[in-house]
Amino acid sequence: MSESLIVITGGPGAGKSTLLDHLHRHHGLNIVEEGGRAIIREQLASGGDALPWANREAFCREMFEHALTTREQALDSGGLWLFDRGLPDVLGYARLCGLAVPEELQIAARKLRYARTVFLAPAWEAIYRNDAERRQDFAEAQRTAAMMTKVYEELGYRLLELPLGGLEERAEFVLMRCLL
Repeated sequence: MSESLIVITGGPGAGKSTLLDHLHRHHGLNIVEEGGRAIIREQLASGGDALPWANREAFCREMFEHALTTREQALDSGGLWLFDRGLPDVLGYARLCGLAVPEELQIAARKLRYARTVFLAPAWEAIYRNDAERRQDFAEAQRTAAMMTKVYEELGYRLLELPLGGLEERAEFVLMRCLL
């Protein structure tokens, strides 16, 4: 059931992965790691070029496959799952980069649903940091957050913005709204 699949979206460096890791470690929730970061690590290790700074089309295809696979695995496993991005994020990435959006991605983003309420981690300059997998500047992080907001709203999701607060405050915000 799609209501058991909860997405946290937003721009890069907004604390999504840290929050999900905390919810997993301290509250035992099932989580799905962000596809983009996993793909970047995999591509760097293997010498591949499906990277956002090398081949955005290939990177987008890899993210699409990851999103399809992890969504299906979560549904098969049952229970509540929190996702570090979902299929609509792949659509948002393609639009943000000016890529041609494959029809199958558009259809999947419309039909393969998640819970209606999606958590938005707003761009937050105070915690934004670059690393080996995150090369965007803060302005691009802001544009990404705006695009994800637009895409999720277009698809009929209701966005709840995470507070710009400490990790435990953000965790409680999510937990209270997941009825846990």
